[in-house]
Amino acid sequence: MNTDDVQIAFPLLIGDVGGTNARFQILRDRISEPISFPNLRTANHSTIEQAIQSGILDKTDVKPRAALIAAAGPIENQSLELTNHNWSIKPNDFLYKLQIEELALLNDFEAQALATISFKPGDIIKLGNGEPIDNSNRVIVGPGTGLGVSGLISNQNTWIPVPSEGGHVSSGPQSEEDFSIWQHFDNSSGRVSAEQIISGRGIVNIYNAVSLASGRKPKLSSPDAITAAALLGNDGLSVKTVDLFCRYLGRVAGDLALTFLARGGVYIAGGIGKHILPILAKSQFRSEFENKHPHCDLMRSIPTYLIIHENAALSGLAAFARNQSSFGVDTKDRRWRV
Repeated sequence: MNTDDVQIAFPLLIGDVGGTNARFQILRDRISEPISFPNLRTANHSTIEQAIQSGILDKTDVKPRAALIAAAGPIENQSLELTNHNWSIKPNDFLYKLQIEELALLNDFEAQALATISFKPGDIIKLGNGEPIDNSNRVIVGPGTGLGVSGLISNQNTWIPVPSEGGHVSSGPQSEEDFSIWQHFDNSSGRVSAEQIISGRGIVNIYNAVSLASGRKPKLSSPDAITAAALLGNDGLSVKTVDLFCRYLGRVAGDLALTFLARGGVYIAGGIGKHILPILAKSQFRSEFENKHPHCDLMRSIPTYLIIHENAALSGLAAFARNQSSFGVDTKDRRWRV
C-alpha cells in the first residue's frame, strides 16, 4: 500500500545498491550518527536479502523497522531489477524475509541529488570558478559503468529530485580533432550517445577511436589500464584519451547546467572523476563547460564540483529520512508496508 503521507519509521536501514557494491547504514533515529558497516560485494551474495542478513543484521543488535534503498535499476511491475547485476528487489519478499515493516525504493541518482544538500566542505572539491546561488537548482552527473544524471529542483522551500535518462542524450563533434575521431565511434544505432564516451566503456571507446584516427593499433583494453597509463604520463594515446574524456564531460555537464538552469552548481559523482582528479583539475573540463555561446557569462557564474564523499548516496538518503517534509520525493508506487 502507498504511504506517501506517512513519515518513514526508525530504526531505518538505508542502502546504496549498485552493480558491484552495496553500501548500508542504520539510522537509530533522526539525530544519531549512522551505524556503518563494511561495503558488500554484490557478486559474493546470491540475493540482496541474503547480503543484508549476513552482512548487516547478523552484525548488530539494532533491528530496523523500515528500509530505504537507492538502487541502480528501474522499478517496474512491483519489482526492481538491477541494471548491471542479477539481484532483484521484490518488496513483498524483501519485507517477509527480513522481517521489516516498510520498504521505500529510490533511484540511485535521486539519492546522489539529495546528498548535495548535506555536503560539508571536505565532501567536495571545486573545479574552476563560479559561486552557487542559495536555494537554486542543481545537477548531478555521474560517469561510471554508465552515465547517471539527475537534477535537484528548488521550489517553494522544497527540494525535488528529478531522476532522468540524461546520460543517453546525443553527443556530436565540434572541433576538427573531434571530427577526425568521431568516425571511429559506433553509430550503428544512428547516433553516438553521451554515455558511449563519458563512462568506463566510454574511455575505452575514445582510446580505440584516437588510436585508429592516428593509424595505430589499440594496445590497451580496459578503462583502468588506460587511466593508469594516463596518470603515469607514459603513453601518449592514453594521455590524449583522458584529456578528451575530461573535455567531453565538461561539454555535457554544461549542456545539463543549461537544461536545469543549475545556478546552485553541477556536481560530478562516480569513481572515475576521483581517480583521474590530477588530470581533471588541469584539463579543459571547465573551459568546455563554459563554452556555451550566447550564455558564456551565465556558465562562468555556475560552479562545478567533484564529489569525493565516499558514501554520498547514503548521506542523501539520511538527509531525506531525517527531514522528509523538506523534500518533494514522490514515493507513489515505490513504498510498501506489511
